[in-house]
Amino acid sequence: MQIAILGLGNVLMGDDALGPQVIAHLQASYVFPEGVVLEDLGTPGLDLHPHLAGHEVLILVDVVKSVGEPGELRLYDKEQILKHPPGPRVSPHDPGLKEALLGLQFAGSDPSEVLLVGVIPDDTSQLEVGLSAPVRQAIPAAIDAVLTELEKRGKAASERQPADRPDIWWETAPQTETDAL
Repeated sequence: MQIAILGLGNVLMGDDALGPQVIAHLQASYVFPEGVVLEDLGTPGLDLHPHLAGHEVLILVDVVKSVGEPGELRLYDKEQILKHPPGPRVSPHDPGLKEALLGLQFAGSDPSEVLLVGVIPDDTSQLEVGLSAPVRQAIPAAIDAVLTELEKRGKAASERQPADRPDIWWETAPQTETDAL
């Protein structure tokens, strides 16, 4: 069984960096069995399709627009994701998840299972580095949701001993005035 754990998000747009943050924490703290791949996809937009193809199970991590408070965890399966037709894309960075899944379905190569591990953001509209406190506090719950899904499929991850420090390069890189240009 081929399982992909994919983080989506723009690390320069505040809470939108959740997906990459969770992937960095997973890579630093766990060893994954054969057949499980992790990847920080950033903001692939309409180029998401090739990253989803060839996997039986997809676990995606991203912020989600939903009713609730910032930092609340939401889990969506494939049926829930595809329940409504795709809406208008308001930015080239929108992941295009529904479009990609529908395209794969049309081609007969869609994954059998999809889980979107989502967290309600506080703000993704400002060009800023770093997660808000509620979203940062939701990282352990998002990690637990990913690990639980792997265990259900007999692909449990083992803790890395000792754990590495997560490579959150976008928060640790020196910031200068020219970086903003």
